[in-house]
Amino acid sequence: MTTPARPSSSKQRGKFRPAPPQPDATRDVAFDILCGVVEHRRMLENSLSRSATAHQAEARDRAAAHRLAAATLRHMGTLRTVLEPFLKKEPPEPVRVALMMGCAQLLFLETPPHAAVGTTVSLLRRRKLAPFAGLANAVLRRIAANGTSALDGLDQPRLDIPAWLWSSWTGLGKGVPRAIAQGISHEAPLDITLRPGAQAPEGGVVLPNGSVRLPAGTRVAELPGYEEGAFWVQDAAATLPARLLNVQPNEQVADLCAAPGGKTAQLAITGANVTAVENNPARLLRLKENMARLGLANVRTLQADAATWQPDAPLDAILLDAPCSATGTARRHPDVLWVKRPRDLTNLTAMQDKLLAAARDMLRPGGRLVYAVCSLQEEEGPARARAAQAMGLIPAPFTPEELAFLPEALTPEGWLRTHPGLWLDKGGMDGFFAARFTRAT
Repeated sequence: MTTPARPSSSKQRGKFRPAPPQPDATRDVAFDILCGVVEHRRMLENSLSRSATAHQAEARDRAAAHRLAAATLRHMGTLRTVLEPFLKKEPPEPVRVALMMGCAQLLFLETPPHAAVGTTVSLLRRRKLAPFAGLANAVLRRIAANGTSALDGLDQPRLDIPAWLWSSWTGLGKGVPRAIAQGISHEAPLDITLRPGAQAPEGGVVLPNGSVRLPAGTRVAELPGYEEGAFWVQDAAATLPARLLNVQPNEQVADLCAAPGGKTAQLAITGANVTAVENNPARLLRLKENMARLGLANVRTLQADAATWQPDAPLDAILLDAPCSATGTARRHPDVLWVKRPRDLTNLTAMQDKLLAAARDMLRPGGRLVYAVCSLQEEEGPARARAAQAMGLIPAPFTPEELAFLPEALTPEGWLRTHPGLWLDKGGMDGFFAARFTRAT
């Protein structure tokens, strides 16, 4: 009688070892991004390229990872609240991140339950968090069984905005924080600015300001006319500061802190002579590439600190789109909601004042300055406009005629204030503040 063979190493006492988890570049990259935001307050883009390279993620996986991470960040407060009843004690933060990713797929991305659960369990095993795989399996299966009823009764707009930001936005007007939250809750469409005479791509909708809006997820580099420089990517709200500078042909103009160059391009197509100043070498390279694609020969690009650079002669006009907290861009960059802190504003506002003073000194008497920030914070907007007046700059308010297509963005002081709650029926817009000044003659 033949003696039965002993069980192989993959089977002991009737139990099979689980197969090694399969690679999943999309979830691995998304997990890295989210851990960077949640644990280290690292901006999403700072983690994306590094993680995508480490996991050999193809372009499709990289795009899917970005979408998954962004959806999780947009709804992070809601996801934490949904998960809370199922967690008897606090899990390690990376485990919570994985659970939120799985939950986001179930509740907001319409991922099939078996895929959302299975990929989350596999992710935990790949990341040496296997002891929590059973927890993830149980929790996510229960949430999947309940479906979107898990969201019933939740005040999602309020949950998904950090308390300090919600409180700071109440000064923008009654109901505005909730409108902003609604604008942030969905993936933003793609806006482009056309060169004069260029045709809008098929499927584009022309907005009241002249921007062309295409559906979220549109791959801009694949649109007809992109390589030929027929247009550039620019949110509808981002077009307004350069437009309101009212640049004329042959004027000597500077765009300070210019990258990636959308506003520079707007200034250049007027026929002005534009100097685009950018201090960051990587961003300067991107600026140069964009100007080359657009074929704008009347733009001079240079690397310099805008706070210390001096033009060869006094300028007719300056656009200062200052570095800021970027809270107005949360539609496209929801990580800013969870990375930025109130204390960040102290250094930013000091830098903004330094740039304002430098810009003032670059202008000829009677020259124009538009100060702008893609921020929703009072400290970076109205407070800096008042600081500019204290420096001797003379207010030159925007007029109702200049903003006839968006009258709700004109403040009583004659400043521009947009936010993601405007044009909700059209897909919203980014948040910007802008104020115009002249130098005393």
